Amino acid sequence: MASPKATLILPVESQVRELDAKLMLACVAAERGFRVIIGSRAFVHYAVASFPRGIYLAKSMRSLSELMFGILKRLGHEIVAWDEEALVRFPRDDYYRRRLSAKALGRVSRLFAWGEDDAELFREFPDYPGTPIEVTGNPRIDLIRPDARHYFDDEVAEIRERFGEFVMLNTNFGYVNSFASKLNLMREPKAAGGEPELSENARDMYPDFARGLAAHKQALFEHFRALVPVLADALPRHTIVVRPHPSENHGVWRDAAGDHRNVHVVNQKSVIPWLIATSALVHNGCTTAVEATVLGRPAIAYRPVSAERFDCELPNSLSHEAFDRDELLSKLRAVLSGELGVRSDGGQRARLERHIAALEGPLASDRIVEALCAAGYRDRRFPRPPLPQYLGTRLLVDARTLSKRLKGLRKGHRNTRKFHDHRFPGTSVGNLDQRIQRFGKQLGRFGSLRLTQHSDHIYCVES
Repeated sequence: MASPKATLILPVESQVRELDAKLMLACVAAERGFRVIIGSRAFVHYAVASFPRGIYLAKSMRSLSELMFGILKRLGHEIVAWDEEALVRFPRDDYYRRRLSAKALGRVSRLFAWGEDDAELFREFPDYPGTPIEVTGNPRIDLIRPDARHYFDDEVAEIRERFGEFVMLNTNFGYVNSFASKLNLMREPKAAGGEPELSENARDMYPDFARGLAAHKQALFEHFRALVPVLADALPRHTIVVRPHPSENHGVWRDAAGDHRNVHVVNQKSVIPWLIATSALVHNGCTTAVEATVLGRPAIAYRPVSAERFDCELPNSLSHEAFDRDELLSKLRAVLSGELGVRSDGGQRARLERHIAALEGPLASDRIVEALCAAGYRDRRFPRPPLPQYLGTRLLVDARTLSKRLKGLRKGHRNTRKFHDHRFPGTSVGNLDQRIQRFGKQLGRFGSLRLTQHSDHIYCVES
């Protein structure tokens, strides 16, 4: 009798940012013999006690993960992880404070790094426990490699048909313009005339860093908001596509557009087809600039205010830089006329390769799955926890789920269903199956895979 398949659990927090990449990873893992559970991170956590014991792939190791990591371990799961935010990040000490919890990291069995740069970052963490690190790259990069990016051809054609030649303004102001108001770094003072106070979202930051970051982001936010009508007037023959970060309040950007008919605020599906279709990207410290560079699309970092502690060096260093509005418009016109292309100062490729593995050769997804197989996860039998421990942990999962759902009844809370659906809109088996078929067409693989619905917002992929 064949041994039961090992289960790989892939939670997805932001659908437009993560789903396609993690679905690619799910296909590779299923092809190699894993049963893969993929879906909304919130709903995965609600249902986790019902899953077969297996491997949970975490997207971060913050203090907020400590409770769930403890639950996973007590249920008999192994935890492996990467940090979704390690590619574009703040300076080292501030990154450690915000993104790495010694307790959470201590429960992780294996780490996957975007590149050697963040592998070094993990190793130099003061509380690094010696967890094995695999420099594999990240599946998000698989999607922009030449051998896979044609996956988006139909979407690129639709975008170009709809918007023609356009400039994309990518925003990243979730700290000051959050969809869920409680996630802004600062909250309104309790007393009239009082000073704004740090919010719960600043809990893992040094207070001086949180206040400085909020002020810096607020200043940039005001500059970008004022820029929208300026771009619309300066480039009347072009469409301006404003693409807010998934965590942001999009209404602010629609208000900024006013009655300019050549401005559209859009955050649909993955950013990659939009990057392929755009004539130029305008951003400030965004991962999209790294992706644009790999795709060969010109990017301009608009930096009307600068602060070394709060600016992200990598994406800005891969972009043309503009420090005021006139310089931005001048460089934009040069890009649109063909006089200026992708920034090239001789060090771009070396910089990319230090930060991102798997730009060539085996896909990051294949490297990750190969590392899991080599470590024995595919063939491992995960021991059943003692019955009292399992039952107690199941009660804890139910209590946590009830708490989250009750908090979700409070307006502006991060657990509202409205915020969940903003980050993870409903999808269907048919839609996901079409995506798998598109992957298969590009790579000549995945013909034997089957996708089924496990439960609300959760799906299963297996051979």
